[in-house]
Amino acid sequence: MESQFPYLLALALVFLIFIVIPSMRRGSKEKTFLKNLKKGDRIITKSGVHARINEFDEKNTTCVIDTMAGKLKIEKSAISLELSSNLKT
Repeated sequence: MESQFPYLLALALVFLIFIVIPSMRRGSKEKTFLKNLKKGDRIITKSGVHARINEFDEKNTTCVIDTMAGKLKIEKSAISLELSSNLKT
């Protein structure tokens, strides 16, 4: 009976290439995007709210957004990277 170590190694390599590395890239891209947000940017939240950034708090973790219904205070992590990128083009 052959050793199964090469098969396990190949499986771990495939897992790394197709799952771990793209997840890390997506995370770093999202961090860069959230860091570069500024007042006046049009955004869409992950829940689908379309808005414009009005102000950031002093710790820079939340922001106040203007919607057609009024102002909302949200966490910056609630801003959708994919949908916001589409607005800027």
